[in-house]
Amino acid sequence: MTAEPRARWQALGALAVAELLALAPWFGASAVIGALREEWQLGSAGAAGLTITVQLGFILGTLASALGNLPDVWSPRRLMAGSAAAAALANAALALWAEGPGTALVLRGVTGLCLAGAYPPAMKLMATWFREGRGLAIGILIGGLTVGSASPYLIRGVAGLPWRETLLVASALGLLASVIVVLFVREGPHRLPPARFDVRMAAAVFRDRPSRLACFGYFGHMWELYAMWTWIGVFLGESMRASAAGSYLGLNASSATFLVIASGAIGCYLGGLASDAWGRTRSTMAAMGLSGLCAIAIGLTFGGPPWLTLAVAIVWGVSVIADSAQFSTAVTELAPPAYIGTALTTQTCVGFALTMASIWLIPPLVRLVGWPWAFAALAIGPALGVLAMGRLRSLPEAARMAGGRR
Repeated sequence: MTAEPRARWQALGALAVAELLALAPWFGASAVIGALREEWQLGSAGAAGLTITVQLGFILGTLASALGNLPDVWSPRRLMAGSAAAAALANAALALWAEGPGTALVLRGVTGLCLAGAYPPAMKLMATWFREGRGLAIGILIGGLTVGSASPYLIRGVAGLPWRETLLVASALGLLASVIVVLFVREGPHRLPPARFDVRMAAAVFRDRPSRLACFGYFGHMWELYAMWTWIGVFLGESMRASAAGSYLGLNASSATFLVIASGAIGCYLGGLASDAWGRTRSTMAAMGLSGLCAIAIGLTFGGPPWLTLAVAIVWGVSVIADSAQFSTAVTELAPPAYIGTALTTQTCVGFALTMASIWLIPPLVRLVGWPWAFAALAIGPALGVLAMGRLRSLPEAARMAGGRR
């Protein structure tokens, strides 16, 4: 292996580990929601709010970042390091000082606001290292994000820590991410052109039809993803109680939830390989088709054999995230090079805005139709995403993706 390929994979490894650790605070409150419900007497709306406010903070952060072209005007490395540290501190403040949902909601929003600077800049940094194989590289990066998002469930399920200590461990991981970025992450040899501040570029990704369709595919994917990640732990806990089973093949509900979400790292890797080999549109359409079917099927296993519920949930966990990196990769190939960071941030901002609606939607659906059908509403997103990527595939500009493999 020559020096440059070795450096690329070293950079990929450092960025993926940093992203894994930086995202640990994201689902901290979701992982301990049972304890918070009991201690603070939270209802379904309050429980959903603890995740929705993270999404809202993230949206505001990405909106400000996109309007200010921050990932393109500022050093993405410094932006990522500072944001990861700030998110970790906000999450730690919740663990140390929050005595009720009011303070917790504010601090969860601040955590999301800070995480907006830890995610899109990492994708831009990765693009400076990879031209060929970019789909796999960003797929591995998103795999790190996936495992990091699931990590609070592992901390809770394996260590059995109280909720405050669980959040503090997640915050320590976030601070370690900042250190790794400072010490080991650098921009690659394929640096993108410098950009000047231009507020109009925040919406430029929607004026170009190919980029717009790639974004629409991403929006369908996001409608499903974060609602699944937010509520799958509650679903697994309720299904286990309904079946009168003591575990999922020896795993408690928190550990099973970690396994389901973290299995998405395998999907990210396989999705990256498939995307570079078969094309962005074909691979994303396949992943969305499978995840949409799982959204419908998972409810039918509710209260049934735990091994079957866990098996369907793992397939869903793998497929629901397998396409995520490829929408971002498509934007890096279709958007103006000088404003790739802004385009990625705009795409991410709107996508996360949709997650607020789908996360909020699940509890009322559970009350209305029960767990057997509540998740089925998430299949709407992948269905629309498949249509968008099918239209993108038919455009001549699609040949710019994946070396002409569309």
